[in-house]
Amino acid sequence: MKVIARRVVALVLVAGMAACSKVPGVYVYEKDGQAGAVSDGATDPKTYVATNWTSKIVPAVHDKAADVTTVAAAIAKDPEAAGKQFGHQSGTGSPYAFMVKGTGTVTEIDKSVPTGPMTVQVGELKLTIATGPVIAGTAVRDAVGFISFGDFTNQIDYAAVANQINSQVKTDVIAKVDLATIKGKKVDFYGAFANLSPGTIFLVPTELTVAP
Repeated sequence: MKVIARRVVALVLVAGMAACSKVPGVYVYEKDGQAGAVSDGATDPKTYVATNWTSKIVPAVHDKAADVTTVAAAIAKDPEAAGKQFGHQSGTGSPYAFMVKGTGTVTEIDKSVPTGPMTVQVGELKLTIATGPVIAGTAVRDAVGFISFGDFTNQIDYAAVANQINSQVKTDVIAKVDLATIKGKKVDFYGAFANLSPGTIFLVPTELTVAP
């Protein structure tokens, strides 16, 4: 009876993990036909991000980012069309992720919240930039378009790439800005956000500088 019970538990766990693979924030979405696929160049997440952050990831956002007000207006008009024009999906059913840029004035920064939301006013548009210490989500990984599940051994490693990117954001972007004195100043920013909530932009920055 104990052996049978163990087998039942194992089957339940496997089924549960398969179901969770389609839950945003738990596991990543698989592209069609990619389940179990691994490329010959599979590598570990930390090495991948360390190798590609400066040479590929940051330049991709910098070169391909669209004006944030243009993207926001397009999303408000037609989210699906905006996604196809400006965004990228990591897999079928996943939210579109967008690379954007802009200049705005910092009106508030709330360090009592783990994500450190910094409110920035760009014309009539209000958006939020994550300043940490918690940087979460997969927006940058998904938006750049060249990081795919097949480059890694499994979904856990693919998800870990997003975490490594977010760690890089903390050390290479956020740490170089004096958040204690930034309120009221203009900032130039590049970054990515996922269209998870209509009308809300919560940006993970890949570049953030106080405008002269």
